[in-house]
Amino acid sequence: MEPGAAVPVPANPAQVLGLRRLSFAYQGLTEIPYECILEQRDTLEVLDLSYNMLEDPALLGELELLSTLILDCNNYNSHVKFPYMPSITTVWINKNKIGNLPIFVEEICRKFPNIKILSMMNNEAAPSYFNGGTLKQYIDYRQYVISQIPSLEVLDDTEVLEKERMQAKKTYRPQRIKDNCKRRKELRR
Repeated sequence: MEPGAAVPVPANPAQVLGLRRLSFAYQGLTEIPYECILEQRDTLEVLDLSYNMLEDPALLGELELLSTLILDCNNYNSHVKFPYMPSITTVWINKNKIGNLPIFVEEICRKFPNIKILSMMNNEAAPSYFNGGTLKQYIDYRQYVISQIPSLEVLDDTEVLEKERMQAKKTYRPQRIKDNCKRRKELRR
């Protein structure tokens, strides 16, 4: 090939192996194209599945290097079941159908133990002036999420400040997922 000549690009970027970033945004997908995505399991760090109609991310757990997962504008709800993914540090799940904050936050805590950035704007469970929430509701939402996910550095579009973290600890005790499970078992006896 001559110097400066254009390198042919395949019609489907997933046909190229060794990608660090991959996007299937705006594809109208109802299922995640696992076959194409899992071909990149040895290198993939950023996956964008925004603006589709997706609901089930179960097999993404095979992507051991994935650090950023973008799921904006899909059909995910509070009861979504993510695979355990300790490599994930960033999740964007804006404009979905998340209505129950405690259930969703518990799932995030358990499945993404190293998360640092979470954005869930424009969900019912994340009240703000964008979706009719009051300032008090917004502050309460932030305090709750920050108290439950101590590793967070950024929530939505705003850095988590130390004074905010301290106030969140005073307002909310972190849920003890394991303790709650033990209590439930004891109550069943």
